[in-house]
Amino acid sequence: MHAQSSPTVPNVLTSHQISVLELEREMRGPKSIATIAQKKLNPETTKKVKADKSVAKKEKASNKNPGAPKRPPSAFFVFMDEFRKDYKENFPDNKSVAVVAKEGGVKWKAMSESEKAPYVAKAAEKKAEYGIVLKQFNDDLNENSKEKSASTSKSSSDTHDEVEQEASS
Repeated sequence: MHAQSSPTVPNVLTSHQISVLELEREMRGPKSIATIAQKKLNPETTKKVKADKSVAKKEKASNKNPGAPKRPPSAFFVFMDEFRKDYKENFPDNKSVAVVAKEGGVKWKAMSESEKAPYVAKAAEKKAEYGIVLKQFNDDLNENSKEKSASTSKSSSDTHDEVEQEASS
């Protein structure tokens, strides 16, 4: 009998991998897809990249001041606040948040600019109020940091002298 060799299965690339390869080709100049496809991703390096991204996100989140004022809603979210109330009145049996959000998005897309105008105006008003509150917050924050730096900039002898004066009184 004749031994048949099994046909080799070609590497199958997903559409995402193909688009990444095409983008790399455009950025680096002409290279064959075959040579790029032969390179395999090292799982350790992909884990490191993911870990670096998560650390960066945590650092960015930790830089936020928890006492800072909340950002104002966009026109769409102003619309959604009103839409949710109306939708719940019309469909009290619906418990799905996703359905309400999807319906709201469909309605928002179908609205004309003139229909969106009142929501855009409310959003602009809230944004202006936010600007005032944020400026006040930043001014207060700067004053507090100046006071702290002034109190910490005293020399140890000045602090010692103040403690002695308080003790003698």
